[in-house]
Amino acid sequence: MMHVLILGGTAEARDLAARLETRGVPLTSSLAGRVSRPRLPVGPVRVGGFGGAEGLARWLAEHRVSAVVDATHPFATTMGAHAAQACSSLDLPLLRLARPGWGDHPDAGSWTWVDTHPAAREAADEVGGVPFVTTGRQTLHHHVDAWRDRPAVVRLVEPPAEPLPPAWTVLRSRGPYDLAGEESLVREHGITVLMTKDSGGSYTVAKLDAARSLGVPVVVVARPPRAEGVEQVSTPEAAADWIAG
Repeated sequence: MMHVLILGGTAEARDLAARLETRGVPLTSSLAGRVSRPRLPVGPVRVGGFGGAEGLARWLAEHRVSAVVDATHPFATTMGAHAAQACSSLDLPLLRLARPGWGDHPDAGSWTWVDTHPAAREAADEVGGVPFVTTGRQTLHHHVDAWRDRPAVVRLVEPPAEPLPPAWTVLRSRGPYDLAGEESLVREHGITVLMTKDSGGSYTVAKLDAARSLGVPVVVVARPPRAEGVEQVSTPEAAADWIAG
């Protein structure tokens, strides 16, 4: 009997799990466990790491997994690499499910694209004023020392792992967001530059539209490369069809 492992934590992974359950496909969803109250998919769920590529390979063999879908966040490169190594060692089919990035956004050509978070900070420094940092709590260590005395607005889902500078304003919320709310936030905090990463999707795209309407420059950290040779689709529907095939 088929058993599919979905490496999840994204809306696309939850959508795929629902589609597979409807089709009667046995599945397990795996979450990294970095969010204290995650949105859970339907069906069996495991939480936590596997212990690297070797640990993942053992788990796949022990649970007789017949196919793996890597539907993790576009910036979760370590998990993606481990999945590629583990599936290759067991000769298991592996599919990458990744939402489209924001490269096709109407304003993408006017944004400053960079490859690293320090480069994003340097680009924001050129603008000056108050940056709006929406790259996630695991990226903040790149900026703490350089911006210890600089006002910044940081939006997080989870509380920061370490104390942040007193000059920073920390906003705790989870998307989706709307245009009116994002415009109000930018005005209220006097934001002069938006720092984000190419997560893609619709949940947080409103901040980009707000930046356009208010004339706020945008700095975007590009997606890192993923494991080579892994087939990729961009929708849960296509992933479900791949599994059916």
